[in-house]
Amino acid sequence: MGLASHLVVQVGEARWMRAWVVEGSGAPGEVLRLADRDAPDPREGTFQMKVGAVGVGLPDVFMCRGIYPLGPSEGSFTPGQEVCGTVVEAGQGVDLVPGQRVMAVTSFQTGDGGFAELCLGLGGSAFTVPDSMDDAAAAGFLIPYHTAWIGLVRRGGLKAAETLLVLGAAGGTGAAACSLGAALGARVIGVAGGPERCETAAGFGAHQTVDHREGDIAAAVMELTDGRGVDVVYDPVGGDAYTAASRCAARDARLVIIGFASGEWAPVNVRHMVQRNYSVVGAIPSRYSREERLDDHRELSALWDAGSIRSVVTATYPFEELPEAMDALECREVIGRVVLDLSSG
Repeated sequence: MGLASHLVVQVGEARWMRAWVVEGSGAPGEVLRLADRDAPDPREGTFQMKVGAVGVGLPDVFMCRGIYPLGPSEGSFTPGQEVCGTVVEAGQGVDLVPGQRVMAVTSFQTGDGGFAELCLGLGGSAFTVPDSMDDAAAAGFLIPYHTAWIGLVRRGGLKAAETLLVLGAAGGTGAAACSLGAALGARVIGVAGGPERCETAAGFGAHQTVDHREGDIAAAVMELTDGRGVDVVYDPVGGDAYTAASRCAARDARLVIIGFASGEWAPVNVRHMVQRNYSVVGAIPSRYSREERLDDHRELSALWDAGSIRSVVTATYPFEELPEAMDALECREVIGRVVLDLSSG
């Protein structure tokens, strides 16, 4: 059987599939290879799914380079965190049925991620897909929007008429925060690099934008807010961007730490935080119960159905072009969220 096949092939008890495999650590184009592999059998708490589309994110790049703290610790593996597809077989403790269409976080930590024709999904991170949402949009919805909900609503306590500052506002995570923040009634200021990215952030919901290439972020934000500053900061970037954002935090502001797209976590200055009376909080969806996550998903699905939030997917690549997609992401050529489409298989 050659790699040109798009079908899962069963020979006796063996099931073969195509999958992208990381071997070693380095640039995605250097360590990724397309291979025929055994299809993964579902374990307790997981389910096997046929992948329709899979999101491509910076954590996948970091996994290739061996610097992602939540990635597999050793050996070859298949990355890919976020998928949409159909259930093939449910493992013990998973209340899903074959043929059910879901979006899910994969078992990428065990190496059974979504850059494959079949993957393992986590039963506790599987959610229904609105009928009006196609596979590509669903593959770029779960992680960005659930993270934005946790960060803005549960951790940031964002209220209508407050001012929200979103760093990395043209990336997938930031774009979701712009869209959700606007839907919740906040005034959204998006930070991005260059006119095109600022325009993209505005398209996702930012009412005003700041081009960080044109000068100091804090000075620009303070001018936009008449010297008051912002109530909530959504930070998936870290590094110098966080430091700039901390200098334009209003009294009682909440700075929500999401990630480190810059390669450096937010360098929190506790003395500055105390002197300026703002809070710094972390946000990650995995620390919430299944019931809480289902509540959040219902709220987000209602906003989607109402047309209040939109897909952050801006580019779709065929399955065979994963290295190109990841290289574009790492080189910051990507605006919004990128997905691989397997629906033609």
